[in-house]
Amino acid sequence: MPHYKLALLGFGNVGRALAGLLLRKRQELKERYDITYTVTGIATARHGTVASPGGIDLTGALELIRSGRTLNLMTKTLTSGPVDFIRKCGADVLFENTPVNIDTGQPGVEHLRTALECGMHAITANKGPVVHAYRELTELAESQGRKFYFESTVMDGAPIFSLFRGAIPAAQLKSFKGVLNSTTNIILTRMEAGEAFETAVRYCQEIGIAETNPSADVDGWDAAIKVAALVTVLMGMPLKPQQVERTGIRGISPEMIRSAKAGGKRYKLVCSAERNGETLQARVAPELVPVGSPMYSVEGSTSIVTFKTDVLGDLSIVETDPGPQTTAYGLLADFINAVRG
Repeated sequence: MPHYKLALLGFGNVGRALAGLLLRKRQELKERYDITYTVTGIATARHGTVASPGGIDLTGALELIRSGRTLNLMTKTLTSGPVDFIRKCGADVLFENTPVNIDTGQPGVEHLRTALECGMHAITANKGPVVHAYRELTELAESQGRKFYFESTVMDGAPIFSLFRGAIPAAQLKSFKGVLNSTTNIILTRMEAGEAFETAVRYCQEIGIAETNPSADVDGWDAAIKVAALVTVLMGMPLKPQQVERTGIRGISPEMIRSAKAGGKRYKLVCSAERNGETLQARVAPELVPVGSPMYSVEGSTSIVTFKTDVLGDLSIVETDPGPQTTAYGLLADFINAVRG
């Protein structure tokens, strides 16, 4: 029975949800997939670092974080930073969950490159490396006989990249359209209920899905990098978020919301891309969505994307109320798919 050593770089909400999921699924992984594992390292920016090739107590690590203490209280191997941690943790699989860098993808790119060079499968929820180094990291993974997977980068744990990779072979993606940013969808939903834009933004900040500076969401950057990731991987056309035509939701007024409702329509921040030969149109912008659209009924943090291919009719994926647990599931699914080949 294969036994895998795992390392977690980043141990925020998603990293801790992954740890909990690994513990909950331990017996199922063994019985259904013949997979056993040991966690050999956890590295964080805020809570310290622990690395031990012989394995660490994952339950104990979670309890330390919950109680506000540091991972440095556990037996550890001294490391001088994330790259050194990757080299010393002795893992077979790295889960890279550091914050996204829209402009360059760093330091996530370097983290994943180092993991692959060390012979590890590289799995991430970080969109930056996908749009800035997809081809490089994929080719490096192939040369090492390993996998670079990233299901959780768009729509959390919903099977988008793995769908095209495995379930619908020889399908050419022609276009897609959807609602991919939860924060703006919550804001627009609450504005429909009568809240002011600023009040809806504060609500998203209070529940932890919007940053103190909400620009990444309300100005469309998070949506743009997701469009870039889908185009880069599924259409085979490298695209940076700066190349996506982008308009956020700051210009949508309460009067516009009321007028849309009176006309039987709703505003959504719509992500779209369409390929015609070597020509690509990629866009993020508010759109009036009619009641007949599958996007019309998507409220709150729910996301949707509809694909058009050369072999199927419209194919839609809907993910209802995602959170750290669903993102963690995408990472777990990538782990299982990577080690099973």
